[in-house]
Amino acid sequence: MAALGWLHPRRRSATARSVLAGEASAEAARKTSQELEELARTPAPGKTEAPEFPVAGDEKAAAFFDLDNTVLQGAALFYFGRGLYKRKFFQRRELARFVWQQAWFRLAGEDPEHLQDARESALSIVKGHRVAELISIGEAVYDDYLAERIWSGTRALAQAHLDAGQKVWLVTAAPVEMATIIARRLGLTGALGTVAESVNGVYTGKLVGEPLHGPAKAEAVRALAAAEGLDLARCAAYSDSHNDIPMLSLVGHPYAINPDTKLRKHARASDWRLRDYRTGRKAAKVGIPAAAGVGALAGGAAAAVALHRRRH
Repeated sequence: MAALGWLHPRRRSATARSVLAGEASAEAARKTSQELEELARTPAPGKTEAPEFPVAGDEKAAAFFDLDNTVLQGAALFYFGRGLYKRKFFQRRELARFVWQQAWFRLAGEDPEHLQDARESALSIVKGHRVAELISIGEAVYDDYLAERIWSGTRALAQAHLDAGQKVWLVTAAPVEMATIIARRLGLTGALGTVAESVNGVYTGKLVGEPLHGPAKAEAVRALAAAEGLDLARCAAYSDSHNDIPMLSLVGHPYAINPDTKLRKHARASDWRLRDYRTGRKAAKVGIPAAAGVGALAGGAAAAVALHRRRH
């Protein structure tokens, strides 16, 4: 029947042979696709299937997940900033400065001088506020913005580790208070995040050390692994950013999740596993969520509790 398709009135502009060739090609493509799918499900001769991962009951293994664009669609600080702006933690004049800093980061990258400026601005916002107050706002921010922005694919990966009896940690440059809220809401073990100094429960406007970013993440994972008695060669790590290559390189099972261009290239060269849960390959390069507006712009700025944007 397919061979007679060229007789249909709508196809008379093409020659009989070209129509026949097109239909034959389409049919062959469908058949080939089905055969490839079946082949992919069949182990190659002489090879055994890869062992199940994560390995159930392996107490020496754990998983470490970056937050922004890996677990969460967008940046946690962005949404936290929306919550702070909504509660009048800063004004429009400060907002303009923060927006400029965000634009600079996106265009010029993480220039140390501008990062320092942004960090000081963000810390000045929370200086003098109680830690409990920021935690309360963080809970509301999760309900208002974050709960519906968790990547279901990444969450399933984390759950697989939990189901195997392994601990699962978030590792992020976001404030540890915000990161801990997200980890608890997702049923994870806990979180490693940037620590803002506080005295008697009140923020001083200083950081303890530096933002948990890049190499600092790797050091945090190394320290936690030592404290927990983990074997990093049996652990897994997940991230979207090339800035986290130091952390990914520490473990025996690195995954590139929704990777940026540099991480995708590195992952392929290193034979790391890749997962991309973005629709149409366009997803958040981490910046400003589509629903912008003053409150949204404020979020990037507010880097609020402590820190600067990770990248871009």
